[in-house]
Amino acid sequence: MSTSSLLRSFRHRNYRLYFFGQVVSLTGTWMQSTAQGWLVYRLTGSAFALGLVGFATLLPVLILGLFGGVLADRLPKRKLLVAAQSVAMLQAVGLAWLTFSGSVEVWQVIAFAACLGVVNAVELPTRHSFVVEMVGKEDLHNAIGLNSSIFHMARVMGPLLAGVLVAAFGEAWCFAINAASFTAVIAGLLAMRLQSAPPKPSTASIREHMSQGVRYAWNTPLVRAILALITIASVMGSSSVVLLPVFAGDIFGRGPEGLGTLTAALGLGSLFGSLVMAGRSKATGLNRIAVWGCAGLGAGLTLFAQTPFFWGAGAFLIPTGFALMALMASCNTMLQLAAPDEMRGRVMSLYTMLYMGMAPFGSLIAGLLAQWLGAPLAVTILGLCCLAGAVWAGRALWREC
Repeated sequence: MSTSSLLRSFRHRNYRLYFFGQVVSLTGTWMQSTAQGWLVYRLTGSAFALGLVGFATLLPVLILGLFGGVLADRLPKRKLLVAAQSVAMLQAVGLAWLTFSGSVEVWQVIAFAACLGVVNAVELPTRHSFVVEMVGKEDLHNAIGLNSSIFHMARVMGPLLAGVLVAAFGEAWCFAINAASFTAVIAGLLAMRLQSAPPKPSTASIREHMSQGVRYAWNTPLVRAILALITIASVMGSSSVVLLPVFAGDIFGRGPEGLGTLTAALGLGSLFGSLVMAGRSKATGLNRIAVWGCAGLGAGLTLFAQTPFFWGAGAFLIPTGFALMALMASCNTMLQLAAPDEMRGRVMSLYTMLYMGMAPFGSLIAGLLAQWLGAPLAVTILGLCCLAGAVWAGRALWREC
């Protein structure tokens, strides 16, 4: 894997602006996510409350995601992204102000989480489908891998910084830093030089455009198989992350620093996976990588949950993150290459709806199971279900491509 191959999307000025803005912004986002989880657990001591906040963050993506995809196909994507990032900044400012004042309550955190979920319903499919406008189809799979590396670099740095800041100064500073970090990505978007896009069709109604997207996904076997695998990974696999504060606080007795370490270990594996995926010379064999990724996710979670030692458990989160990254990068690339240009926003909205929008149900299931059976057994059950799901849903995908 050569450096020139790994970084070939950097040939595009617009992508360079996007990349470095996202590095700053997503680090702040992960700082807020980690601090928010610790704040909720500190206020309530409840695993179910953690699941409820996750539910509130992600449910709007399921309900409104397809609408966001229609907007991405009908309106200029850069303007949508600037508007979405601006609203997300205001959300972080409000949460920081309440926490600094000492008056923050769990219902307010849930309300702000739901607000961010509405923003994500528009921002995520728009951001995914915007990549091809920056780099073209030739470098698309490389850019998707690099985008994932941004996310997971932030997933390593953000929780580590948040763990230190929360322990030293409290959660509010993490929220304030996140609010400031949005200026980097907004500035990058405004500085881009984009070719004028042709007028987008608007003869069909929003409802008709939604129906077209759903019909296309259902009637295309490859797209349908990818979306099924994503749903299983979301509900059974990645939603287990909401229980990391329980492992850090109750199982291992490590506090916020321990939570930052566990979250960073998962992010480190995902970062390595994203770099491996970005460095691939061709977008081939992605169907089999996706199936093995889903199986590896389930196996990694099961081993993590059954390991009694903190550092051993953290070590198992590294290959777990790698498997999740291989799964999601493969599915993302296959969907974008398969989708027609005029349908890409809606296809990627289905991707985000099922990956993030179904996660609230996984978060609730994980929280309830942990409340009844304890966090280790809950994550073990979810990991085994993810393994079984990889076998079931992966059969169709294995035959494709």
